[in-house]
Amino acid sequence: MLKSYFTTALRALKRNWSYSVINVLGLTLSLACCLLLFLAIRYELSFDRHNAHADQTYRIISFNKKSNVDRRNAGIPLPALAALRNDFPNLKHQVTLVNRITNVVVTVNEKAGQSTKKFQEGDGILAFVEPEYFRLFDYTWKSGSPQTSVSNPNTVVLSERMAQKYFGAGNPIGKKLRVENKMDFVVTGVVQELPATSSVPFEVLLSFASLKQFGSATNWDDWQSTYGGAQIYLMLPGTSQDQPIASAQMDQQLAAFVKKYHKPDDAKDLIYELQPLTNIHFDTRTDNYAKRTVSKEMIWAMGLIGLFILITACVNFINLATAQAIRRAKEVGVRKVMGSTRGQLVRQFLGETGVLTGLAVILSLIVAQLALPYAGELLNIKPGAATLSDPMALGFLLVMGVVTTALAGFYPALVLSGYQPIVALKGKIQASGQGGSSGINQLTLRRGLIVGQFAISQMLIIGTIIAYSQMKYFRSADLGYSRDAVMTVLIPEKKPGQLESLKAKLTGLPGIQSMSFAMTTPSSTSNWSTGFRFGNSEKEPDYGVLMRPADTAYAHTYGLKLVAGRMYQPGDTMREFVINEAFMKRLGFQKPEQVIGKFMTVNGESMKKPIVGVVKDFNAFSLHQQIEPSVLTSYRDQYRSLGIKLSPQQTSPEAISQLLKQVETAWNETFPDFVFKYSFLDETLANFYKSEERMYSLFQLLACIAIFIGCLGLYGVVAFMAESRTKEVGIRKALGATTAHIFGLFSLDFVRLVLVALVIASPIAWYVMTKWLADFAYKIDIAWWMFALAGLMAVGVALLTVSFQSIKAAMMNPIKSLRSE
Repeated sequence: MLKSYFTTALRALKRNWSYSVINVLGLTLSLACCLLLFLAIRYELSFDRHNAHADQTYRIISFNKKSNVDRRNAGIPLPALAALRNDFPNLKHQVTLVNRITNVVVTVNEKAGQSTKKFQEGDGILAFVEPEYFRLFDYTWKSGSPQTSVSNPNTVVLSERMAQKYFGAGNPIGKKLRVENKMDFVVTGVVQELPATSSVPFEVLLSFASLKQFGSATNWDDWQSTYGGAQIYLMLPGTSQDQPIASAQMDQQLAAFVKKYHKPDDAKDLIYELQPLTNIHFDTRTDNYAKRTVSKEMIWAMGLIGLFILITACVNFINLATAQAIRRAKEVGVRKVMGSTRGQLVRQFLGETGVLTGLAVILSLIVAQLALPYAGELLNIKPGAATLSDPMALGFLLVMGVVTTALAGFYPALVLSGYQPIVALKGKIQASGQGGSSGINQLTLRRGLIVGQFAISQMLIIGTIIAYSQMKYFRSADLGYSRDAVMTVLIPEKKPGQLESLKAKLTGLPGIQSMSFAMTTPSSTSNWSTGFRFGNSEKEPDYGVLMRPADTAYAHTYGLKLVAGRMYQPGDTMREFVINEAFMKRLGFQKPEQVIGKFMTVNGESMKKPIVGVVKDFNAFSLHQQIEPSVLTSYRDQYRSLGIKLSPQQTSPEAISQLLKQVETAWNETFPDFVFKYSFLDETLANFYKSEERMYSLFQLLACIAIFIGCLGLYGVVAFMAESRTKEVGIRKALGATTAHIFGLFSLDFVRLVLVALVIASPIAWYVMTKWLADFAYKIDIAWWMFALAGLMAVGVALLTVSFQSIKAAMMNPIKSLRSE
């Protein structure tokens, strides 16, 4: 019986090959999209789940209630570690501090007489950790011990990848590496590389006992200062089922902890919170060591879009199956007369759907495998982290195949099997679907399904247009300074005279217009926030300021506009201040001139210094956040980057390449023990919006796929419509109807459906994209033309799809059309 069903199904699909190709193509694309999105969602949801105690592990974060941004600070004052162990004895070995260091040079000289190898390591590679760290985070140890390998100073544990990178294939145990050219560490352990889905991804784990000597942190008694790279993690005792209660109790105890150790004025607005380790990856209010967060809303949006695309393909199947029902009506009548039951016919037609779906499943695996590298790059998934060999992925695809067969095949099978034999054999089945027992008008159903298809497509088109407009705004928004043709070069730990030496070597190079030493560029992810006292006030206000230590050429190099006063005088320490307009207004002044000459202190200093200038507001963060009060001042010890403004005449690729070689030569002569590293400011700023760029690209791709699948179905429906109305078209042609008239006859109905779909899609898309734009302090306004453009695009695509079949029908010789019937 099954063999008979299978053979009959293959014959029917071969006979209607164009219908089969359209359905297989649509199902293949939709299943491939669903599979890739499933891999992406599975990847995102698995972050930090490899840790055995993930559900019991938390990070302590802080929040100021008077802050005007919904952000959380992951950095905790360094003395909090000892205080927590003292006040919570049960957590003595369950709490640890991780201190990250970035942009570090690691030097390896394995044997005497060998050339020294230098490696510039960026973010998320090196950190100082305690033995307690390995109680919370799981590593697979190849050699060494989690209890002893980092218990002594000057010891380090490496991942297998880093051990291979530094020392080759040999045994690294006992070998030395030098960090930042000032401290040696002996390798005492090797661990397996962590999964890509880790928010704590360090591969060079330095002994915490060396941190003070290394000099990375000096504020061991300072409860005021925080560094975002110094984060405290703890594991609450008990089972995972008890954790909600335990974490709530701990939050209450942390409130008392804050009051005990912080100044009363600070403690009243400061909150310490427990953030579950399993939630770090999804909390966009905080940063993490992996520098990657994805909101759960975005993850569910990906799943919903995948479902929409699958529904679109199933709608195609239903539309095409019901559209060709007239052609198969006599087949059904004959089968029923010969004794077939309705159940047998349903199984027959479901079998045909199953064959098509099975073929689509196989092809979707091939398409997904080919598209996986591009999808991984688009969704920022590390190579090899998501693979089709995952049993869960294959199981998901099989389930999708069964679900698709049921969704796409059940109603057409019900319709086709429900035709009355006498009516079917007499050929009285109408295009509307009359003559069956399904009780549903097929023409109305097809129209409703087409509306649903195009509503999904237009929601994605509108989302793409709005996302594109926001991304364009990011690229062109006035940030209050010049971002073009500015190169930044990292400055390592320096000795007296080195900055002056480097500047002297670069001065006069033809490609350089100006240059400035500073802590950071105007917009940066690395920021120094501190308290201040204004005028004669003995009390710090409830907000801080962002410090931008820089030399006097900073404003000219970055194009900051001075609106009042002057720049501060040159100096190695803070002598005078220049503030931004946001700070001036926060102080209560309306005009820049009013604040000139006023005195203030910053960073807990006692000596007051004057405000000598006001600059136009500039964005210190990305456009997600409001402009914060900022202070520019001289402070040589904090200069960590060199900004180089390129001459307008020297911006060709050849000129830039030549200049880079000259800058690198001068830099290497000045800092021979370090690694030259540079970036361009516009590229750095673009990295602020990587997540949004990925979302835009994803919307763009999925919108194209949804439209293509919808057009496949529309093309098939119009083809069957043209075939069923061949005689009508012939009569109209014989009576003088033009090609344009016939085209309008076919297309007008579909244009109406597309416009109805636009009316349905617009409010949904507006709501979703308004919620998305709410994450930005600076954003575009959603305008009416975005919806109109989406409608025009959808109408244009629909007309283009309809045009081929309708014009083909209109061009047919009416004599031939009438004779064919």
